Amino acid sequence: MTRVTESVNIIAIRVTLIVGNKIFLSKTEKTMEDTISKDHKDSKFQILPSLKERYSPRVFSEKPVSEVELRSLFEAGRWAASSYNRQPWRIIWGIKGSKTYDRIFDCLGEFNQSWAGNAPVLLITAFKTKTDEGQENFHALHDLGLFMGNVTTQAQHLGIALHHMAGVDFKKAKKEFKFPEEYHVATAVAIGYYGGNPKDLPEELRAQEDPENRTRMMQREFTFNGDYTNEPGLTSDNAGTLDNTTS
Repeated sequence: MTRVTESVNIIAIRVTLIVGNKIFLSKTEKTMEDTISKDHKDSKFQILPSLKERYSPRVFSEKPVSEVELRSLFEAGRWAASSYNRQPWRIIWGIKGSKTYDRIFDCLGEFNQSWAGNAPVLLITAFKTKTDEGQENFHALHDLGLFMGNVTTQAQHLGIALHHMAGVDFKKAKKEFKFPEEYHVATAVAIGYYGGNPKDLPEELRAQEDPENRTRMMQREFTFNGDYTNEPGLTSDNAGTLDNTTS
């Protein structure tokens, strides 16, 4: 048995255990082996299937996200790496029907308010811009991104979708939630289980609900084994020898 096969079998066992506890990892109950062969047919490189299954919907299932499930996402984020372990991330969260949810919603831009009220959970993300010594923490936004990357991956593992939003009234949110001066509001996030009807969205947004419409840059467009070049499709060394086969 090869090492790759061993890894796949271990993952498949974990899927069985979790499904036995009535937690579904994604939109399908197929074996991990089937998912890998399907989801990676257009790539030369093996990655976690859930990373390619992930997309950012604007409609969600009516199934609520419980506080326990939400805290499992935050727990995944809690273990994210950060510069000097400063952990500068701060999260405001609200479950639909709560006052906090409504306060977060009121801080969203008009466009995001047109759909985000369908989400069972809303977040505001923020980060501390200063170190404890009073110096600028230039890596704080990067660290918040690592935190939310963990949250997003854990959510996908549980069949929960996230839609990250830049359309936020940052000053209003900072004042509304009483952040100290050294904090900066970064984004809002809508969270819910995959599902819902795209017809509930404004017509111009419906086509974006199809994950097949996603595109991705080729690796050679953003990785450079040597000097950076701004010429699309070129790499410094051995252009295109190791790259994805599709975008």
